[in-house]
Amino acid sequence: MTGKERFLNQLKGNPIDRIGLYEHFWNDTHKKWEERGWVDPKVDFDDLFDFDFGEAWVFNLTADLDFKDEIVAQDADTVTIKNGNGAILRNHKFHDTTPEHVDFTVKERKDWEKIILPKLTCDERRINFEVYRQKKQQCAEHGRFFCWSGVNVFESIHPVCGHENLLVGMALDPEWVKEMASVYADLIIDLWKILFEREGKPDGIWFYEDMGFKLKPFMSPAMYEELIMPAHVKTIDFAHSLGLPVIMHSCGFVEPLMPYMIEAGIDCLQALEVKAGMDLVKLYKQYSDKICFMGGIDVRALYSNDKNIINKELESKIPFIKEGYKYILHSDHSIPESVNIDSYRYFIERGLELGTY
Repeated sequence: MTGKERFLNQLKGNPIDRIGLYEHFWNDTHKKWEERGWVDPKVDFDDLFDFDFGEAWVFNLTADLDFKDEIVAQDADTVTIKNGNGAILRNHKFHDTTPEHVDFTVKERKDWEKIILPKLTCDERRINFEVYRQKKQQCAEHGRFFCWSGVNVFESIHPVCGHENLLVGMALDPEWVKEMASVYADLIIDLWKILFEREGKPDGIWFYEDMGFKLKPFMSPAMYEELIMPAHVKTIDFAHSLGLPVIMHSCGFVEPLMPYMIEAGIDCLQALEVKAGMDLVKLYKQYSDKICFMGGIDVRALYSNDKNIINKELESKIPFIKEGYKYILHSDHSIPESVNIDSYRYFIERGLELGTY
């Protein structure tokens, strides 16, 4: 089976030869593995590990496309910049991290209406047609399931106003948040129309939408249903109208939101972060009749670079979740450079051995 054939069968719960396979890596990982002589600088990890999926992240939803990042401050280890969303973010100079949120120009509705909304035009400059075209062709040549990938509305809004202002807005000005979500949903769909008409459809859609942290989602299920879900339904319904299944990534604890995410139409949930409280086996038993699952293997087992620990983690889950044909092997986060390539290869080999039918 090709990766594409495998996942299309998994979406329907049809028999397959083995569980699917995919992974994400921090950018540092490729760089450090090159420096250690483990991989060729030009190698594509999709090819190296023969993954079943490929992605093209090709939309730029930054409000002001003409704004050049301004350096606000820097020291020996970090640089703080102001970007085209008016966000002030601190980044580490020497390794990948999630940027530290220092401040935001947009804090409430009037800031959004004045600074951001007029800039959110459907401009072709927001689309990297060449990256999409190349990845689409590469996936076709290798039989991979090709995904357009990018953020949905929650991950579009918080880079503009920050999580704190967004969540306060959900409580104090919910119509503002609902409006922002709708605007971004419309923008994503309008950009899709341009891209797909020019370059053809992908095989599916992969949304990144981190809606949780440790043991809790960022919002209540009621707030999700009222403020975010309508925009999810809009984007997912449009994807489905084109025959495109939807994978949704969400770090953090999103179990309370899952019934509503499923109702919104997602076809697969990834990443099922263990340290945040997500229980893959429990959720698979509860929802695998409705959606596929990808992830949920504790990446901290790989941090150990100990095959016994990695094997224990795999054996505790895969034999129980391979039934029903709806699981794709993936860690519950991204692989850091501290994981040896041999450890990662063992993770794949043992995982697929356990996941072969």
